[in-house]
Amino acid sequence: MHLEIVSPEQVLFSGEVNEVSVPGVNGEFQMLNNHAPVVSVLKKGGIKLAGNVELSDHVKDLFKDEGGKKIFPIDGGVVELNQNKVIVLVD
Repeated sequence: MHLEIVSPEQVLFSGEVNEVSVPGVNGEFQMLNNHAPVVSVLKKGGIKLAGNVELSDHVKDLFKDEGGKKIFPIDGGVVELNQNKVIVLVD
């Protein structure tokens, strides 16, 4: 599935992932290919990416590597998933 992590200043990540987990206001949840459409508000935590994730040099330092997953810390935001495209707007 395609994932975009976007801040007001720039696109922080755009690429293919096998799964993504986000810190929803009612708890962390995971999205996989062919997941039902979702719109949710996010709280402070980390966006976890799994799969063969390629990070560009200008954002590589923003992500942590933890147990084979790339983690991007956020203070909050909004996520939308529709037709295997996930867009995360972060603060």
